[in-house]
Amino acid sequence: MGIQSRIIDTARLQTSVLENGNVGAHKRVLLVHGNVSSGEFFRDLLGQFPADVHAVAPDLRGYGGTEARPIDATRGLKDWSDDLLSLLDALNWPDAHLLGWSMGGGVVMQVALSAPERVKSLTLVAPVSPYGFGGTHGAEGTPNSPDYAGSGGGTVNAAFVQAVAAGDRSDAAGSPRDVMKKFYFNAAQFAPTPEQEEAWLTAMLQTRVGEDFYAGDQTPSEHWPNVAPGTRGVANAFSAKYQNLAAFANIQPQPPVLWVRGDADAIVGDASLFDLAQLGALGVVAGWPGAETCPPQPMLGQMRSVLDKYAARGGTYREVVLSGAGHSPFIEAPEEFWAEYAGHIGLTV
Repeated sequence: MGIQSRIIDTARLQTSVLENGNVGAHKRVLLVHGNVSSGEFFRDLLGQFPADVHAVAPDLRGYGGTEARPIDATRGLKDWSDDLLSLLDALNWPDAHLLGWSMGGGVVMQVALSAPERVKSLTLVAPVSPYGFGGTHGAEGTPNSPDYAGSGGGTVNAAFVQAVAAGDRSDAAGSPRDVMKKFYFNAAQFAPTPEQEEAWLTAMLQTRVGEDFYAGDQTPSEHWPNVAPGTRGVANAFSAKYQNLAAFANIQPQPPVLWVRGDADAIVGDASLFDLAQLGALGVVAGWPGAETCPPQPMLGQMRSVLDKYAARGGTYREVVLSGAGHSPFIEAPEEFWAEYAGHIGLTV
């Protein structure tokens, strides 16, 4: 069959997907991308599945070729998770093996919270913390300030958002191409082919921009860095004000969880270069009030805390760290990733 693209009408919106394999296959896999990307990033992974697997990589709302619908950030990740459940219905899938990358890791965790019986297994690839991105400290996601300052739409680099909106294909510092090559991967060990680079850049530039999409609106704050989450758009949806996946530890039934990350990830980690508190600690952002009141977010520790509680309640998870990989281990270390992932979903390696 090969990799195909199509638009699927669901009860919620028209969803653009890439897919591979037998449409009637018993084993069903859903691959969910992260922020400023699309299902295109999974094209090579899609090509690895055997013919008896039906693998689908949708574009989330606000990305790729999927119908543009505003994102209600006050629902956290539920706009996206509800969209995916509607897609499963349209595909006539009673359940599926779910993989989520980066922000998509949080989205598939929310799917498992909303409908755990529909999740055969869960694979989290460089996932966002269960307590969103920015503005929290400690293993339990305690906010640094009562209004969650330091997270949300106002924390995103405005020049980068403008470059996405303008369709900037240059290699200038801070451009989408530059950010992809420096931060989506560990540039010291991986470089995309020219064909991959252009396809992935095109996918990034399909991101819808605005207050209802990326990055979202913002609210002034009296707390450093003087911006707090608004109520609309992407970065507010995954702020800790609205995204809290701690209840994942209590879901029943409990699908097996594989957590894969690279040890050179500069985006999701305990010292993320996209966390304003970390940038403040490094002296890059002025006015940082110090580690007592605004420490960098321990993203890995927060995920591990939730998964440890999941395991304590009878669930199982494995944490796999791929040496030298950055934020996209399924791209940067495909053989090592496939060996772990195929076994997790019951495929013969």
